[in-house]
Formats: sequence, C-alpha cells, structure tokens
Amino acid sequence: MASLLRVVATSCSSPLFSGLACAKSVRTVKTPCVWFFRTHQALSRLASPGIPYKQLTVGIPKEIFQNERRVAISPAGVEALIKQGFNVVVESGAGESAKFSDDMYTKAGATIRDVKDVFASDVLLKVRAPMLNSALGVHEADLMSEGATLVSFIYPAQNPELMDQLSQRKATVLAMDQVPRVTIAQGYDALSSMANIAGYKAVVLAANNFGRFFTGQITAAGKVPPAKVLIIGGGVAGLAAAGSARAMGAIVRGFDTRAAALEQFKSLGAEPLEVDMKESGEGQGGYAKEMSKEFIEAEMKLFAKQCLDVDIIITTALIPGRKAPVLITKEMVETMKDGSVVVDLAAEAGGNIETTVPGELSVHKGVIHVGYSDLPSRLPTQASTLYSNNIIKLIRAISPDKEVFHFDIKNEFDYGTMDHVIRGSIVMQDGKVLFPAPQPNSVPVAAPPKQKTIQELAKEKAASISPFRATLNTAGMYTGGLASAIGLGICAPNAAFPQMVTTFGLAGIVGYHTVWGVTPALHSPLMSVTNAISGLTAVGGLSLMGGGFLPSSTAETLAVLAAFISSVNIAGGFSVTQKMLDMFKRPTDPPEYNYLYLLPVGLFVGGYGVALQSGYNIEQMMYLGSGLCCVGALGGLSTQSTARLGNTLGMIGVAGGIVATFGALKPSPELMAQMSAAMAVGGTAGLTIAKKIQISDLPQLVAAFHSLVGLAAVLTCVAEYMVEYPHFATDPAANLTKIVAYLGTYIGGVTFSGSLVAYGKLQGLLNSAPLMLPGRHALNATLMAASVGGMIPYMLDPSYTTGLTCLGSVSALSAVMGLTLTAAIGGADMPVVITVLNSYSGWALCAEGFLLNNNLLTIVGALIGSSGAILSYIMCVVSSQSQTHKL
Repeated sequence: MASLLRVVATSCSSPLFSGLACAKSVRTVKTPCVWFFRTHQALSRLASPGIPYKQLTVGIPKEIFQNERRVAISPAGVEALIKQGFNVVVESGAGESAKFSDDMYTKAGATIRDVKDVFASDVLLKVRAPMLNSALGVHEADLMSEGATLVSFIYPAQNPELMDQLSQRKATVLAMDQVPRVTIAQGYDALSSMANIAGYKAVVLAANNFGRFFTGQITAAGKVPPAKVLIIGGGVAGLAAAGSARAMGAIVRGFDTRAAALEQFKSLGAEPLEVDMKESGEGQGGYAKEMSKEFIEAEMKLFAKQCLDVDIIITTALIPGRKAPVLITKEMVETMKDGSVVVDLAAEAGGNIETTVPGELSVHKGVIHVGYSDLPSRLPTQASTLYSNNIIKLIRAISPDKEVFHFDIKNEFDYGTMDHVIRGSIVMQDGKVLFPAPQPNSVPVAAPPKQKTIQELAKEKAASISPFRATLNTAGMYTGGLASAIGLGICAPNAAFPQMVTTFGLAGIVGYHTVWGVTPALHSPLMSVTNAISGLTAVGGLSLMGGGFLPSSTAETLAVLAAFISSVNIAGGFSVTQKMLDMFKRPTDPPEYNYLYLLPVGLFVGGYGVALQSGYNIEQMMYLGSGLCCVGALGGLSTQSTARLGNTLGMIGVAGGIVATFGALKPSPELMAQMSAAMAVGGTAGLTIAKKIQISDLPQLVAAFHSLVGLAAVLTCVAEYMVEYPHFATDPAANLTKIVAYLGTYIGGVTFSGSLVAYGKLQGLLNSAPLMLPGRHALNATLMAASVGGMIPYMLDPSYTTGLTCLGSVSALSAVMGLTLTAAIGGADMPVVITVLNSYSGWALCAEGFLLNNNLLTIVGALIGSSGAILSYIMCVVSSQSQTHKL
C-alpha cells in the first residue's frame, strides 16, 4: 500500500521524514505542525504492511456532473471516518445540494478546503466518475495526487479513456459499481441502494404526473377505480416500485424472467405475470440473462396486451455493459389510454421504451414519458446518506485492521467471500488495470426452474382424480382410522391404555387445528413457546427421582439430570419468547398490566394446595387445566394481539403441571429439597443464558434449548427402563413399556443432536452450507436399519444388560443420524428443521406420558407433536416448497 497513498505526518520532527525539506511542498492545515508530504520511500520503510489511518487524508469533493446533487459522504460518515483515524477534508459547498452545510461537516470534524486541496488527498471519495472540470479547465483525474486511491462509480467497461487517465496517475481505484452482488457485500452494494431510491422515486413521479388517484375510492361524488401499474423487471428498483405502488393503493402487476423475482413480486402483493413458455432467466451476479428469441416474442405479446389495460408502466430492465433492451414499442405506447404514464428507469442506457427521450419529461400521443436519468439525485439527502453508508462499510470491510489501512488483492478466491468482494471492487492498482476480475471458484449453479407451489400441485392432483375415486379415498381413510381404534382397544394391555390413546388422539386433533392461522412473523415465538412447554419432560424426571437429599441409584441420578436440564429449557424458553415478543412492541402500544395474571395463577396453584391439604386428590383436573393452558398458549401465539397472553398461559400451564406432580408424588422433605434444588438451579441457569443473549441470537438459542428436551427424553426413558425392569416379568404391559422406552430414546437422540447442529449453523459455529457426505443416503439407511434391528434382541432377550445395551446403542445411533440428517440441510432452512425437531420432541414427550401413565405429558406431547408438524408445513408453504424438497 506504500505506493498507493501519501503520508500525513503528525509531527514536524518525526524521524520518518528527517531527510525531507518542508518548504513549498508543505500545505498547512489549521492544526499546528500537521503537514502533508508526498513520500513513497518513507512508507516503504514501515515495518508492517499498510499505512496508519492517522497518516491518511480522505477528500470529499463537490460533484460537478450536471444536475448531480448527491455527495459521497454525509456528516455522519465523516464522523465514522475520523473515529477510524482518518483525517477528512471536504470541498466547500460539497453537500449543499444534499442539505449538508459546511458547518455540519466542520462540527463532524472535517476541514473545509478548496477543490485542489481536496483532490490532493490520499483517498478520494466521489459519487460520479472523474470528469472534465470546465471551471478550472482541467480533468479531475489530473488533479489527483499520484498514487492516490479513488472510491467512486467508475463503469470501467464504458469508460476506457478514463481508465487510461487514472492509470497514468498510478491510481488505485475501487469501483462502487463493481462490488459483487453477493450476500456478504449487501452492505456495500451502492447499486442496490440507488436502485431502491430510483424505484421509490419512479412511483412518486408517476403519481405526480398521473391525473387520478392511485387508490380506489367510493365517495358521494362517485366511484374512483384504482390505478393499474405494470412493473417490468423484478430487481431492487422494480421491487421497491412495486412496494411503493401497492402502499399507495394501486393494482400492481410485475413481470420478470426470473422465477425468484416473480415470487418476490407476489410476496409484495403484486400479481406476477408469466408467459406460456418455460425458460429460466437467472443470470450471474443477480442480473437476468438475455432470453431466447422465442421467449422475447412471447413476452412482447404479453406487454402489448397489458398496454391496452394498465395506466402506468415502470420499466427497469438492464443488462450490464449492454444497451437497454426495448420492451415497449412505439406501437404499444400508442395503444395506451390518454393520460397514461410511463417511467423508464433504463433511460440512461437507451431506454426500455422506444419513445422515451432520455433525461427529459415528454409526451407522445397523450402518454406522459418520464425519462429522467438522475432519479437517485432527486432524493439527494437520502441517496447521499445511503451511499455514504455503503462506502464506510466497504472501507471497514476491506481494511478491518484498527490501526492501519491495508488490504490484500488475490486472483484466486472463492465465490461470496471477502476476497471476492475486494478483487471484484478494485479495478486498478498502482495504475495497473485489474478489470475485469477473474471468475471466482465455487460459483453456484443457476437456480433450477421454478417449482410449482404446494397449492398448485394439490389442485392438479385433485383435478386428475374422479369424484368416485376421491370419495372412495376419503371413505377408506376413515375406515382405516376407525379400524385402528378398534384394534388398539382389542390389543390394549390394560384399562389405562385406551384412555391414554383417547387423550393422545384428542390432543393431537386440537394441536392440528390450533396453529393453522399463525401469522408468519410469529413463527419463531411460536417455536420458542412450544419448546418451553416441551420442557415438561421435567415431570418425567421428577416422577422417577428418589433417595434423600441426593439420589441413591443410577436411575435416580439420570432422573435428576433430566429434571435439571428440563428446567433450563423451561425458564430459558419462556424468557426467550418474551424477548422475541418485545421486539414487536411499539411506543404507541397501550400499557400492560401483566401483574393481574397473578390472580389466575394464585387461584390455580393456591386452590390446588388448599384442596390437597383438605384430602382431595385432583391431580387429573390439574393436568387438564394445565393442558388447556398449553392449548391456549399455542392459540395465543397465532396473532400479534394475543401473543403475550399466549406466553403467559404457557407459563401457567407448565407451573400448574409441575405443582400437580409434586402433589401427586408427595415426596419426603429430603426428596422435596432435592427436587427443588434441581429445578431451581436449572431454572436460574436458563434465565441467565436467556438474559445475556443478543436479540440477533434468539432463534439459534431456541435450537440450543431444544436439544435439552431431546436429552431429557433420552435420560427419562432409560431411567424408566431401569426402574420398571424388576416388574417386567409380571406386568402385562411390559412389552408396551419397553417399546415406548425404545422409541422415546430414539426420538430424543435425533432431537438432541439435530438441534445442536441447527444451533451451530445458525450461530455460525458450523458452515451453513449443506454437508453432502459421500454415500450419505446409504449411511442414513444403515443407521435406520441398525436402530430398527436393535429392537430384536431388546424385545427377545429379557436380560437387564441386553436391554440397557440396546437403549445405549439406539441413543448413539439416533444421535449420529440426527447429525447426518441436519448437517445435509442448508443454514437458510434451519428454522424449518427446528420446527420438525420440535414436533419430534412432542412425540418423545408422548412416549414419556405412556411410560408414566401421565395424562399431562400425553396431552402436551400430542399437542406439540401435531402443531409442530403443521407449523413446519406452513413454513414450507410460505416459501412455496414441499417439506420433502425443503429438507
């Protein structure tokens, strides 16, 4: 970097510059003894790469392009640069058009200088590429210091002469228009920032020139139809225009050759338009590719038809480095109604509309044409602020060192990495042209053709089935269900089993219907509250605890651990849910009086205590009340207005269930102390973790807490086997107990490891990319076969050692299977994975309920299992993918 920049010496006696004369080459600033030198030789003697920020001056000149009102850096951006260590000089009047006065820059810490002093800076930040300054009679590139760094829009492919001039100045150039459009660079993507503004401004200009309302109205004076808006191009500008037009009440239609863009149009409330031809328009860098001749003919027919109907057309179609394609011909324009408006955002590149006059507002055959090419500049304050943020973030990203300005340029780099951003952005180094950048490694393949939505597939399938076949299928389904009920009644090992199955079935149906109407924004809080409720695995642990102040056997030790980690999940889960809901709280919301909920809590818990002391055993009614509260929790989390009540009901339900468990067990004082200690320590740990976690880390914390539910289920099932083993020889339900313990252990193992992997991917501890192990399908099939096969010796050999060995083996096999299954799924799909695992934990809780003959665990388990399955389905529907495709 020594050859890139000049040094700012902070001391006139510095030995670094002892051999330099400080005569006419010195320019003084207001601060005494701060001199500017050109000295590349001194920099080369620095021990470490890069140059200290305090030795560099950043210059922000006034833009001289016609009608350009933006400025590269806002006063807030100046503060950020100075905080990083740079010295900043701003040309007088640079920000006036953007409503940033010289005083504002001075207060931010900048020095106001003339144009020549600013262009002599080490780092020059601009909006428009350097051009001829007619007032001075010299090109801006010639005003730059030799070896300086320029950050600006450049468009190197369209400006070869400018590149030659900058090369002669030995400049290093970061082109804001060449920042790769990858996920990691979204904060530096100035093209997207400006396109967003252009899309919004396009709608404002269209509304200003349109002779009617955008929104439809019914008034005493008559009915006003809504305006119909067609937006061609679903990039950032097109989507911004669609959102703005919809917000103003217009009927919006959107067209794009990319399936993903059409889905985004749909998500904004616009009607996506498609041609009757299958061809993907996905191109590199987030742009659409040029389509085939047949496709273009089909889309032109579509546009011609739309021109007869719509009132406003906004076009945004551009192909980088090429003249804008003509999409709306002169003949199409002449078919539009008088007073219609067309806004051509591609006017600067020739225009998408044949009759557009670039840079002007014109009228052709009664149709108003907005051909302005400076839309971002027409919102100068907002545009300058966003552009300033883009530059500041880019500088910080490419040079993350806190002391020196330095970055490495690599010709070998992976797609989507910081090396990719640096190499793509830097189009010149020390006068050497680096544009175009080489292709990165590991470039993702183009997205596959659009998949049909679940609704579309369902409609097609329904249409292909005859009424007779459809009725037969329905009748067969109910016949199978009723036959299963009769079969379970015949095979029931005892009288309690049919009652448990009845409870399980009814709770499952309730869970199925509870979450169908959930608001998408509440998916994460709903997952969190169901995860907290699934912490009722603590009931299983409490039921198996024994001894005095300490457990007296291995089974009792496992039970203590299960109660402890379940308590971590309960307290932490409800706390996380509350923090998530607080994110939706607005200053205008009415005050809350949550302390009033102590009334039902006091009545529920206190009333049970009084009844217990009076000799009444009403644990089953307590379990029913707790179960209903849990149902209310899931139902409450379906809408914003009742979400907080839902979280409170979940707390009441869990608290009532645990208190009723204490009452049913009637433990000795010593055992009660052991139980209370396990619950208290676990709950404190959960609250501490939830309190310290950042808002952005809440979803992954749900996954981490969820792993505890799986582990608690494994511990409880193994402990139950140990406790019940002496009774297997005489218990008619022994085989059922063994099967349920085995299934609960398997489900708990998958939930435990799968949730940990989901946490690691969401937290960034693991690579979010899918881990495609060679032969993974064969590996998973082998693990499943081994898990199923383990039941054979487990059921046939009555020995205690064989039983524990099989349970230990299936817990290990299921944990490995949970790891391999979850690791093969991308990080973006982890929320769906968590809901599926949440459903698994519900079934594990059911297993505990059957093992312990506990109605509460059966109700809550079936509720969580069925609601989790439906929630995962809903989340897949929102993204228009099936669960099989998603996972």
